[in-house]
Amino acid sequence: MKSTIPEKNAIIQRDGETYVIAPRTPGGIVDPATLRKIADVAEKYGAATLKMTSEQKMAIVGLKEEDIDAAWSDLGMDAGIVTGPFVKGVKFCPGTTFCRKGQQDAVSLGMKLEARYRGMKLPYMMKMAVSGCPSSCSEPVIKDVGVMGTAKGYILMVGGAAGLKPRLADVVAKGLSEEEILAAVDRIVEFFKDYGENRKRLGTIIDEIGLEEFKKEVGLWEK
Repeated sequence: MKSTIPEKNAIIQRDGETYVIAPRTPGGIVDPATLRKIADVAEKYGAATLKMTSEQKMAIVGLKEEDIDAAWSDLGMDAGIVTGPFVKGVKFCPGTTFCRKGQQDAVSLGMKLEARYRGMKLPYMMKMAVSGCPSSCSEPVIKDVGVMGTAKGYILMVGGAAGLKPRLADVVAKGLSEEEILAAVDRIVEFFKDYGENRKRLGTIIDEIGLEEFKKEVGLWEK
């Protein structure tokens, strides 16, 4: 039985024979030429379909193992990281860049967080999201680090998760600027890196030590 190939950023599919690759497209924002390139590669190598993933990447589904290297070469795009204990791709909405409801620039902050953390190795995986308004289209409340824009600045939330043990994130600071968010997330990531060697989501750690202790450890506050 074949398996996922981490070094090629290729994930085995349900049929046990074909693979999916997903070139990095931060925020799902791409130009027409990039979309055409992805479509051309999918067509050239007989992919079964294309699918936008929850990490806002366009996945090319159903490639043969022998075509993976050539497909990546033709794409000429960054693969990012698909498996393992890393910071995953930052999910963010259009914010004030495109959306009429946007109250903060989620694209600017999301891109900065993506460039700063994506692929950083940690004791366990970490997910981040930025929403430009309280509609929360990027689902920050179920991310380890979630940021929600309001008319009065950003709200910072921590400890969210979906999956078998869902947990809503705790609000730890309000009315923050982009610079204050970046500084706070730096401290959260460093805390997470240094908290033992156990494979735990951030929310589990917060439940163990208590929210107030966590806020004290990372220097968070509510304005």
